[in-house]
Amino acid sequence: MKQNYTIPRNLLDGVEAFLRVAERASFREAADDLGVSPSAVSQTVKQLEDRIGVPLFIRTTRSVGLSEAGQLFHAQAAPAWAMLISAWDSARSLGGRPAGLLRLNMPRSVVPLLIEPVIADFCAKYPEVDVEVTGEDALIDLAASGYDAGIRVGELLEADMISVRLAPAFRFVIVASPAYLEQHGRPQAPADLKNHNCIRQRLTSGVMMPWRLIDGNRSIDVAVKGRVIVNDMASVVALARRGMGLAQVSEPLVLDELRRGELERVLPGLSPSSPGLFLHYPGHAQVLPKLRAFIDHVKAAVATGILNHLIADA
Repeated sequence: MKQNYTIPRNLLDGVEAFLRVAERASFREAADDLGVSPSAVSQTVKQLEDRIGVPLFIRTTRSVGLSEAGQLFHAQAAPAWAMLISAWDSARSLGGRPAGLLRLNMPRSVVPLLIEPVIADFCAKYPEVDVEVTGEDALIDLAASGYDAGIRVGELLEADMISVRLAPAFRFVIVASPAYLEQHGRPQAPADLKNHNCIRQRLTSGVMMPWRLIDGNRSIDVAVKGRVIVNDMASVVALARRGMGLAQVSEPLVLDELRRGELERVLPGLSPSSPGLFLHYPGHAQVLPKLRAFIDHVKAAVATGILNHLIADA
């Protein structure tokens, strides 16, 4: 299907030549500035005049001056051209050093785990880079949504994404507060879960997040029930800590609560594993310096153990 353009194609052809002739009041001097022949400049300006439909210059054997239409065109074209050149230079400068706005997308539960140890240090190191972090549990198209990179668990990554590991494989564990377990008892087998109040999470797609266990090489999907449904993992953890019921969550998210004894693991031998947490970004041919700097910063953080708080002790 043929594209219908709202403005003529090649609209800017000849504008620079026109502006240079207007500034110099001479086709020859404009040609010298542009490094072309006077006849080439004259032809380019003539083609621009033909497209506009009016003469832009009054030419005599001794001088070149702007016509009324040329004066009107120059008054608006000159500042617009200057802004276009400025936009070109600004965009091109982002290819030389880490600068601009870096937009990151990650699950809401991951934001507090990374903001302090990684992003704060990054901002201090690269003062010309502004960072926008969006906490969002839904899976999105990074490029279509205007994000430079995202953070997700490995099993959710698209095949065409480039990924950088942030944390090793971890488990999805069932947890509950000591008070809840004292009152309702501790499940001893998957079948026992149906008799408990389970805090459930509804995904953005509308589907309820499944509870899955692993018994040897066998995967067990458990249909659980519960009085409370939320739409993010952080809320699931908060409600479990308050004794509202059992919760199945990623283990790194509750390590502090487990270490303090605010939550306890349930059926730990049946916990399924995830490949781990990854920074991922589209596989463009060229990665802008701001993203390359962040990728290198994250790799350094992983290498130095700054993200060790995402690793379970047991």
